[in-house]
Amino acid sequence: MTGAEAWSHGAADVDERAVLRERACDIRDRYWGRAVSYSRKVFIPLTTMCRNTCGYCTFVKHPDQPGANFMTPDQILAVAAEGERLGCKEALFSLGERPERRYVEARQALARLGHVSTVDYLVEACKLVLANTSLVPHVNAGTLSREEVMRLREVCGSMGMMLENVSRRLTKPGMAHHACPDKAPLIRLRTIEVAGELGVPFTTGILIGIGETWQERIDSLLAINELHARFGHVQEVIVQNFRAKPGTAMADWQEPSRDDMLKTLAVARVALDPSISLQAPPNLEQSFEDYLDCGINDWGGISPVTADHINPERAWPAVAELARRTERCGYRLVERLTVYPAHLETAPLHHRLAGLARADGLVRDQLVT
Repeated sequence: MTGAEAWSHGAADVDERAVLRERACDIRDRYWGRAVSYSRKVFIPLTTMCRNTCGYCTFVKHPDQPGANFMTPDQILAVAAEGERLGCKEALFSLGERPERRYVEARQALARLGHVSTVDYLVEACKLVLANTSLVPHVNAGTLSREEVMRLREVCGSMGMMLENVSRRLTKPGMAHHACPDKAPLIRLRTIEVAGELGVPFTTGILIGIGETWQERIDSLLAINELHARFGHVQEVIVQNFRAKPGTAMADWQEPSRDDMLKTLAVARVALDPSISLQAPPNLEQSFEDYLDCGINDWGGISPVTADHINPERAWPAVAELARRTERCGYRLVERLTVYPAHLETAPLHHRLAGLARADGLVRDQLVT
């Protein structure tokens, strides 16, 4: 699908949107079949401090706010062990970006832990999980240098970072990414590019409803697709809808409509290479099964242990409920690893992952409870 075609679909009438959804579902069914996947994970928020100040974020805490911290090794292992006990296979590390470059308190906290940078500590944290549990880390560390990606690929199965949007306009005063040095689109695109050069299975995506235009949304999807065409490493794209949160700069912003989300998902499925998994979070929409009518094939990470720390007010559905609602739509829920089957043989930590997988690359011992 060209950018012009995607734009026209954005302005399409109801009948044309129905045709678009049918096309999206046909692409999904032909490539992914009747299985919709999820990853059973535990969420490890390594640090809640960050040098960026996004207009919609409640995850990040300034040093003088309650909850501003770095997790200790004991805390990390306690969460990981509980996840392992409940059948999780993925340890999702999510964290603020480079708080030590902004806050002396972050530098002091890292020094007490024996490190000078957040990435250094992240590497140690992944090693702890690998040495003491059967979980495989997936790292969401934001923008990274080539050397940092090389270090992290040795201790994780896959990596991720939301592109969010390629528009530089969103970094201007009053916009969602103002005062966010790590949200510069070129820097984020370069991180995805480096991951491709180094053969790291990568998750990225767009955040809709943060002030972008429809064309900027399409441009973001096409930029991701172009990088995948070069390297073949983008294993999944997330389309996530903005949710306004009290206490943030964007608390009064209008959220994207349900129709807008459905339209974006269908266009994403048509615009992206079929080999890229399309994911939408089920906890941000009450009638999330409608996403299946727009071509998605994955629900993302679901945790039986930890909350969605990015959207703590939105609880994940129970896996059994997710399975029931997926099956009512004619699909079956399957559990995958943090690395999709197509990337398993070439992924970092291949031998570790292979021990958890059955012949088709999905999780050996399927859990839908």
